[in-house]
Amino acid sequence: MRVVSCHAFGPVTDLVVEERPSPAVPAGSVRIAVRAAGVNFVDGLMVQGLYQAKPKLPFVPGGELAGVIAELGEGVTSHAVGDRVCAILPWGCFADEVVVPWQMAMPSPSTLTDAQAATFVQSYGTSWFALRHRVQAQAGQSLLVLGAGGGVGLAAVDIGRMLGLRVIAAASSAKKRDVAVQFGAESVIDTSSEDLKTRARELSGGGVDLVYDPVGGSLAEPAVRALADDGQYLVVGFAAGEIPRLPLNLVLLGNRRIVGVNWGGWFRGHLLEHAALLADMVAAVERGDLHPVAPTEYAFADAARALDDQVQRRVAGKSALIL
Repeated sequence: MRVVSCHAFGPVTDLVVEERPSPAVPAGSVRIAVRAAGVNFVDGLMVQGLYQAKPKLPFVPGGELAGVIAELGEGVTSHAVGDRVCAILPWGCFADEVVVPWQMAMPSPSTLTDAQAATFVQSYGTSWFALRHRVQAQAGQSLLVLGAGGGVGLAAVDIGRMLGLRVIAAASSAKKRDVAVQFGAESVIDTSSEDLKTRARELSGGGVDLVYDPVGGSLAEPAVRALADDGQYLVVGFAAGEIPRLPLNLVLLGNRRIVGVNWGGWFRGHLLEHAALLADMVAAVERGDLHPVAPTEYAFADAARALDDQVQRRVAGKSALIL
């Protein structure tokens, strides 16, 4: 089988495509013939050795995929050969076939292409967990989304719109802000030229109820300052590459709340609740309430370029390798 392989932590442009033996399919598992694999910013961090989890080298990057069931392990009755499925993994998805336990192969929504199915679970799952589970967002609340042109940010915009939130999208380029408006943002902030705190407070009428922050870095403090009293700041990630240090008097003085969003860490200990969360999310996609973006597509052989475009923030929305 073909895989994209990382032999040493370093530039994503050092990735190579190579042949490896196909793995066996143990009992309780399924082989997926991969048709598309999602390309995410976190994959680039992992290849560079900048992520908190460091796989044993050499490793195959990629955390999400879509394809069809090609083979069933002994005892598997939940799936049939030919079923369209998608899955998320810590890594290992940049390959033309992947073997996973049957529980990890989720039916792909019938309304999505393979490229969309390979790129929506990670970002929409994170945003759904954040807004539905961690803060129970309510219609009419204001939501400031940082990094709104990226995959996770766009998912938050889309889910926020579905929930009836007043979404303010913050992004550094006009292209990314335009995409956020298409996904339901009522207003936008140019983080390259506008003061985030001042503009967000103006647009929300005095302060935002919720901040969704997958960026971190220098935007974190002004985002906290943009919160209304009793507002909630959701810590989603650190795409800027810097974990912020916040003056906690800002939290005390406004009775504000900081909420951690670690979806991956949560679902490993809450498998039944997680299955229900995914079922609700997929049902919303099937109903047409959510609209996962059609990703920018790359050939499998161009995996290094696809990841470099993510790391250099050249892409609005999502990206996928097509097999």
